Amino acid sequence: MTFFRRLYPRLLAAAGATLCLTACTPKSGAGLYGTNCGICHHGGDGMPGAVPPLVGRVDRIASTPEGRKYLADVLMNGVSGPIKANGQPYEAEMPPFRYLKDEQVAQILTWLSSRGQTSPAPQITAADVAAARTTRKSAGMVAQEREELDRKAPLP
Repeated sequence: MTFFRRLYPRLLAAAGATLCLTACTPKSGAGLYGTNCGICHHGGDGMPGAVPPLVGRVDRIASTPEGRKYLADVLMNGVSGPIKANGQPYEAEMPPFRYLKDEQVAQILTWLSSRGQTSPAPQITAADVAAARTTRKSAGMVAQEREELDRKAPLP
């Protein structure tokens, strides 16, 4: 019975992601998110202890040029290691998404940004992503970039 209690929220999240896959156009930020990010991050709420939430955080991180650079670096290079999101610890591995076009990554990040409370929502441009694509970094280097940003101004 405990197994089903733990599995049930994940099944609901997967069902929600599936609905987005059928209801969202694949070329929209929401559709691209659903097909590329939703499998792990679900509707943007993540999975406690395993995958950090994105909704309500991406907009706040994207509020500075350094934050937008970091977000683009995450999508281009992946990130690994321990992080805190909304005060909760996560030990996660995120792969790079270099196979996506700059505009597609920008659409995903801008869509996520629009789901937060920041008004107007910060925009991530294809130029931001293109700049990140020019320099390959290890996932560990991206984690160090996050730590440096967090020291300057705590990240959500």
